[in-house]
Amino acid sequence: MRIGVLAVQGAFAEHISRLALLGTEGFEIRQRKDLSAPFDGLILPGGESTAMRRLLKELDLLVPLKTMIQNGLPVFGTCAGMILLAKEISGGEAPCFGTLDITVRRNAYGRQLGSFRCREQFAGSEIEMPFIRAPYAERVGENVTVLAQHENRIIAVREGSQLAAAFHPELTDDTAVCKYFLQMVAKSPLNVV
Repeated sequence: MRIGVLAVQGAFAEHISRLALLGTEGFEIRQRKDLSAPFDGLILPGGESTAMRRLLKELDLLVPLKTMIQNGLPVFGTCAGMILLAKEISGGEAPCFGTLDITVRRNAYGRQLGSFRCREQFAGSEIEMPFIRAPYAERVGENVTVLAQHENRIIAVREGSQLAAAFHPELTDDTAVCKYFLQMVAKSPLNVV
């Protein structure tokens, strides 16, 4: 299994290190030519979503990655990655990929100084969740499964081959969320031979 990690900005190295810990190859996607080798899943890391969106366009990565996601490539977005995937962003900002049927509120938990950690249930397991200028989902579509909540706010969701979390599981020692994503990838119709 080979997982591409968007590496134009943000916490991509931490995701690659989590993948390696689980015996999975992760590689950086920095430019269009990085899409030429086959890969089984995609991670959109945390970072600054506005900068990431601009770089995706400038590097000619937005359209090919969106097409891959629409065609069923398993994708996992954390924090800014959740914003990039969202179909709607509160406040009227245009969506980036717009493939995940949720409405997100950016910086919903405040500024950098408002960062915090908590423990909540994720898909049936209690895990540590670091929040850094995190969003949350204000609305989820009919086909979206809520996987985690914090103080009655939706912080992790899944729709088909798309997984998104408002927190940063890659910044903890717990690999439960990464394992969940890798199981999604393994079960993807694109990867079943």
